[in-house]
Amino acid sequence: MSRIGRTPVTLPKGVGASIDGNTVTVKGPKGTMSLTLSPLVDVRKEGDVLHVRRIKEGRDARARHGLMRKLLANIVDGVSKGFEKQLEIKGTGYKAEVSGDVLNLTLGYSHPVKYNIPKGIDIQVDKSTRLIVRGIDAQLVGQVAAEIRRFREPDVYKGKGIRYVGERIKLKAGKAATK
Repeated sequence: MSRIGRTPVTLPKGVGASIDGNTVTVKGPKGTMSLTLSPLVDVRKEGDVLHVRRIKEGRDARARHGLMRKLLANIVDGVSKGFEKQLEIKGTGYKAEVSGDVLNLTLGYSHPVKYNIPKGIDIQVDKSTRLIVRGIDAQLVGQVAAEIRRFREPDVYKGKGIRYVGERIKLKAGKAATK
């Protein structure tokens, strides 16, 4: 049995879950999310604990067992605590600002880059060079952070660009003059 799949998902205080057929709906202080389960797994609720178990055996069922448990755990974490990714902008004149539901980035191009912030995502700009992407959907938070990073990936020669906080960029040496 999957080690990840057999671990129960504990519901924190203030979070409730309801099971309707193959759909699990989780409500918490940050919002509501639902997950449609694979037909190969089943979820049972016992008090404040959710158990995911396989209905069939086989390679695909074993893979879906752990996946569905982890997706369910992410939903519970999202509606109770939320998720966040932090990005930092390095470079002279590079900056960001939020106006309404649009993120405006100045990244050294001849034009400013505008990014429409999707629903369910909150972007906060700190000191115009640090972005904090927050939301209850782990996949959406990661996707938005990756899309913003893709506007100007870190340069391997100077290190300028958008990177995750704590990400280390290995800088290459420039061309050396030959004699």
